[in-house]
Parts: sequence; C-alpha cells; structure tokens
Amino acid sequence: MGPPRKCRPGILSNSFVGARERETALYRFDELVEQIVYSQEIGIEKPDPRAFEAACAALGVRPEGCPFRDDFAVKAEAAGSAGMQAHVFADHAGTLARIAAHVGAGPLVAGHEPVV
Repeated sequence: MGPPRKCRPGILSNSFVGARERETALYRFDELVEQIVYSQEIGIEKPDPRAFEAACAALGVRPEGCPFRDDFAVKAEAAGSAGMQAHVFADHAGTLARIAAHVGAGPLVAGHEPVV
C-alpha cells in the first residue's frame, strides 16, 4: 500500500431553500468539507446526472475518483452511472471503511477492514 491519497470531502444535498444558512448555523458542515452543493441553488436535484457533475466540478475532481454515499439506492445508482464510486449508506462503520479504502489509509474502525 502506497501513501494515503488526499481526499476532498464535499456534500451534495437535495435540501430545502435556506438549508445552507440553517445547516451552517446548526452543524457547521462548511467547516467539515471543502464544498457543499445544494440542489436548490443549482436548480438540479439528485438523481439527475448533472447534479453529480456539478458536485465533482465544485470539488475539482473526476467522477471516477469520487466516492459517493446516499441513503437512497436510486440516487446511489445514478451517481454510479455518472461514474462515481457509489454505495448505498448502510452504517457509519461501513462508510468509514470505504473512505479508508479510497484514501489508502487502512481500517478507521476496529474490526472493519476497508471494502473496495
């Protein structure tokens, strides 16, 4: 295994008008990720492929180098069709394992090996 890759975290959200301000005040997501793309601001919602393209463009990454998680299979499938490494969210440990595998960091949660 080589050195860990840099990961550029972002959020693609189908949230409501005003979500950026509310979520920034409540959760400070803007301090946790490099970019947040809100569907109501770009006029395109997941699962439209253009929403995934917009998120990748905002982060300056290619879709094939971008892991994507969503609670809904239809949105994960659409992200996969757009070229992203898409998975349906099942649990936090599994998501952390997939992120660790993506960046080449090894297990981030005891007992959960990275899944590719």
